[in-house]
Amino acid sequence: MQQPNNPLHGIKLSDIMEHLTQNYTWNELAAEININCFKNDPSIKSSLKFLRRTPWARKKVEELYLKSIT
Repeated sequence: MQQPNNPLHGIKLSDIMEHLTQNYTWNELAAEININCFKNDPSIKSSLKFLRRTPWARKKVEELYLKSIT
């Protein structure tokens, strides 16, 4: 199904995290989004696990991603 008004359509959360970690340090991500998985021993794997279980945090990460590509 096409979703022309959804800029995140077809983009995996893992791709979003790859993009963000290439453009920001973990400290910068933690400053933008105050979540522990960006502060304490951060990794993409642990962040994905947390973000998949936490809708509010995922929304903030998606918003930062959209801001970073515009």
